[in-house]
Amino acid sequence: MHDFGLVVIGAHSGIHIKDLISEYANSKILLVEPVPYNYQILENDYKNNENIFISRNAIFDEAKKDNFYHVKKESIKKLGKHWASQIGSFDKNHILNHKNKRFDIKDDDIQITEVEFITFQDLVKKYSINSINKLQIDVEGAEYKIMNSIDYNKIKIKNIFFESKHFDGTFTEGEKLKEIKDKLILNGYNLKQIDKENILATK
Repeated sequence: MHDFGLVVIGAHSGIHIKDLISEYANSKILLVEPVPYNYQILENDYKNNENIFISRNAIFDEAKKDNFYHVKKESIKKLGKHWASQIGSFDKNHILNHKNKRFDIKDDDIQITEVEFITFQDLVKKYSINSINKLQIDVEGAEYKIMNSIDYNKIKIKNIFFESKHFDGTFTEGEKLKEIKDKLILNGYNLKQIDKENILATK
């Protein structure tokens, strides 16, 4: 079993977490990213680093092979938003719900990729994880399913940084977020609202 400094579920291309990766450079790091073109960037950037592991699985509350939806690589420039490459979801409507006057996403802009969904416990077993100093989760609305499935007594996780803005649907926070907050507090975590979109739970 190994102690991991950092585990990022929803690592995207890694561009926004370079400082975070540098912070944990002397410990084991696991980056999880199912979108093929993002995964390829991570693999190319970190292939020579023995401390960094990269998984192309999608994390969910059940293990299965299923469709995963993301913005087509060729549509990113057309849509005019750099963050388009970061929207990957088990729910196609979650991507379409981002449509607005300045982000004209259409059905034709969405790629369907079959991926291997695994549970958080499967991930822990696959990489022989004993403990995690920081777990970061940014998975476009799947946060609830992942965080609700974690047995916080089975694995030591010191810090959990997670996006909260899509917990109860696209751009919606509600009862599911409250449920997870209560669960974290019950398991000994202190919660801090970092900004409008993210929460840090620390034990």
